[in-house]
Amino acid sequence: MADGAAEVSVITFGGKGSSLSSSSVYAIANGLAKVRIDSSALDRLASSSSDAPLLQRHQFTFPDLLTVEECRASFVVLLNKLLLLSGSPGIRTDLPVHIAEALNSGLKTIRFDSLDLTEREVLALETLKVPSVLYGISALSDQQSAALSTVVDVAAALSCEASKADISVLNSMDSGDGYAEKEEVGVASDMKVLLTGSNLVGKVEIEAVSNIPKIHGCLREQTKSVHSKTRVDLNSVLGVGKGGPQIAAVAEALQITLQPLAAALRNLGNSSLSRAKLNLDAVSVDDLRSSLVGLFNEKCPSADSLRSGYKLVCQLVSEEEENYVLFAHQVNVLLGIVWKIVAWEVITAYIALEGAKLNEKSESAEINGGGNVKVERKREKKKKKEVSLKGTRAIVQEIKERLESKEEDAIDNLGLSHKWIDSFLSLLDPKDPDFDGLLNKIKEIVESNETRRLPKIPKGTRDFAKEQMAIRKKAFSIIEEVFERHGATALDTPAFELRETLMGKYGEDSKLIYDLADQGGELCSLRYDLTVPFARYVAMNGFSSFKRYQIGKVYRRDNPSKGRFREFYQCDFDIAGQYEHMGPDFEIIKILTELLDELSIGDYEIKLNHRLLLDGMLEICGVPPEKFRTICSSIDKLDKQKFEEIKREMVEEKGLTVETADRIGTYVKERGSPLVLLNALKQEDREFIKNEASKKALDDLEILFKALEKSKCIDKVVFDLSLARGLDYYTGMIFEAVFKGGTQVGSIAAGGRYDNLIKMFGGKEVPAVGVSLGIERVFTIMELQLKKQKIRATKTEVLVSILGDDLLEAAELASLLWNAGIKAEYLVNKRISKHFDRATESGIPWMIIVGERERKEGIVKLKDLSTKSEEDISRSRIVEELRKRLNLNP
Repeated sequence: MADGAAEVSVITFGGKGSSLSSSSVYAIANGLAKVRIDSSALDRLASSSSDAPLLQRHQFTFPDLLTVEECRASFVVLLNKLLLLSGSPGIRTDLPVHIAEALNSGLKTIRFDSLDLTEREVLALETLKVPSVLYGISALSDQQSAALSTVVDVAAALSCEASKADISVLNSMDSGDGYAEKEEVGVASDMKVLLTGSNLVGKVEIEAVSNIPKIHGCLREQTKSVHSKTRVDLNSVLGVGKGGPQIAAVAEALQITLQPLAAALRNLGNSSLSRAKLNLDAVSVDDLRSSLVGLFNEKCPSADSLRSGYKLVCQLVSEEEENYVLFAHQVNVLLGIVWKIVAWEVITAYIALEGAKLNEKSESAEINGGGNVKVERKREKKKKKEVSLKGTRAIVQEIKERLESKEEDAIDNLGLSHKWIDSFLSLLDPKDPDFDGLLNKIKEIVESNETRRLPKIPKGTRDFAKEQMAIRKKAFSIIEEVFERHGATALDTPAFELRETLMGKYGEDSKLIYDLADQGGELCSLRYDLTVPFARYVAMNGFSSFKRYQIGKVYRRDNPSKGRFREFYQCDFDIAGQYEHMGPDFEIIKILTELLDELSIGDYEIKLNHRLLLDGMLEICGVPPEKFRTICSSIDKLDKQKFEEIKREMVEEKGLTVETADRIGTYVKERGSPLVLLNALKQEDREFIKNEASKKALDDLEILFKALEKSKCIDKVVFDLSLARGLDYYTGMIFEAVFKGGTQVGSIAAGGRYDNLIKMFGGKEVPAVGVSLGIERVFTIMELQLKKQKIRATKTEVLVSILGDDLLEAAELASLLWNAGIKAEYLVNKRISKHFDRATESGIPWMIIVGERERKEGIVKLKDLSTKSEEDISRSRIVEELRKRLNLNP
């Protein structure tokens, strides 16, 4: 598009390295730019077709249903396609030159007189006719939808202010785990920039506002899809003479691209129309609202017209003999309808926000006999004041200045001026020469805002707010208490290890290890879990027995998804050394039930199996021993994928026969009450009892299950033969805890026996068993459960409230409390309401209030915020009194 009305740009076709863009097609189609053909392209055409014989005169036209804009866009694409054929025999310079002259003629319509053409030129025109129309309309849709995706965010932001909407939906769109939709997050980010510092948004819950990220994000996604395809299509070379098959392929591909755009436009139009109607109700001046409603009903497309436009698009898709040109045209018509609706949303929001000022200007002009001296002074003063405006305020000011430059009065004796409304609509018309200037200004306002330049954190990582940290600290204290109850000591290990320490311990998951850059001859990697570092520590220090716990961050080079991060905490408890048979295994499961019960997350189950039982099962099914571990990795995915998908992996990627895979499928479906299923598997007619590995596993599990039964926690355990745990280092019992509540977070804890891992680092064999709590997923459950409760981010017990500006008094009194071990904060402010607000927002139970009277009398006022009672206490006794009321030991 052109940057302004003063100068029309020139776009060159056929030059070396030149390419056609949607913006160029749009500009030429609307007379905002002229066409120039590069001389080198004309030379190539002239050299290849000088002797081509001419046929009789030929009349060429595009379908009558096209608008002038669509027709001109089609000729722009046709011109480019013809120039791409340069070097093809029979294509002369006459035809492209004639098209360029017609486009530059400035006529409102574009038609060809009949021409003398070569046979090759006639064939080219007929072959390129439909693709040129489809690509031309697609270019128009591409350009307009891209601009619309920017303008609609502005319209919605203004509507949020006009209707005092609750915009909390814009917060926390990106969870950091990669699960959020990228375009939705982008919309929320841009909307927050537009509404930064706004004091007009409120608490009104409006559906047409809460769905903004999803609906606008969908438009952005479809717009980018259309743009990507159109950019390629405009500059592709089409074969002349291929006719029907080529046209059908072009048309079908374009339809696949434009149909989702039409659906996104329909949803956007409905949402925008809803907000526009709410804006009408928000206009505070009665006469202004009345005339605005009349104009809105007269000029704004209705929901029925939007519905009909989309319905026709859908019908054209489903017809047996598809009319592709009509389909593309109708999508463009639908886009025009939605543009008008969004423009009216901007108008209604602007008048709702500025209506009182517009009315004030009109009355001021009448009082001054039509003179504008006072208005101009006021305007100039306001401009100086609003130089640093940001977000919507800057956009409102930009619109105001552009409207004033058109010298149209907003209000006449009949209410809103029709001319002013028309001027407003022209501001938002992409065909207007000044539209690009406004669009660029909007982008500048959004991009220049400081919040756009704030740093971000990597995907798969998170920052935790004060409320989240309060939950985490509480959970960690419970976990540590349970671990220490069982005699464990704390351990910490480095966040990174030598790469050789970690490699070869995790099977197929080794690809997720984060490698670090070489820093002086040592190849290091971030720790993948806490178990391997623990094993390395035991081996290094020669321990024969050790019971430890560790809470720390681990790192995985994974694709972030819901509940899956690249940096997260693990809470591990491990028992290493020689103990009574299956004793540590029992204690580990018992510890896990205590953890999950005391964290109060809700219902859960612990799926349990044995690695030797899996090995026996695989041997029975005919799996070669060298494939045991890799097949276990496949089976381990059964909680996320259907067996048919796992079967395909085992057969096609890992080389099992179909019969072997099917047999595995029958066994992994075995699941039930531990002792009941155990007894069934130990029957003499079952193959498990005949296999040495599986028989040993069943004997181990019998001891474990009976111990769990005695400890009254076996009801939380499920014996599940599909549980495999893909890590290579497991040798015995394996288990996994799963939350059974409404929040789907996957596994929340896992572990097992790993008797050979410590020996892998050299030295003697030290058997070990451990559990790792997936604390991040537990936090997700706890945060959702506490979402509706007020969470105290601090443990402050007393607020020292100094009424005035005496910091010294605050320092003296607060220090008395701190020195006595009382958790306290202080606030120095003259307004008592500020003190109460601070105490209420932070959930502080007690206040010590010191005002002028308290200073003179040597007392403080002690206020209990839960009962609203208060009493005067001598300053010398305040520490003693508070310790008593807070139940603190003397």
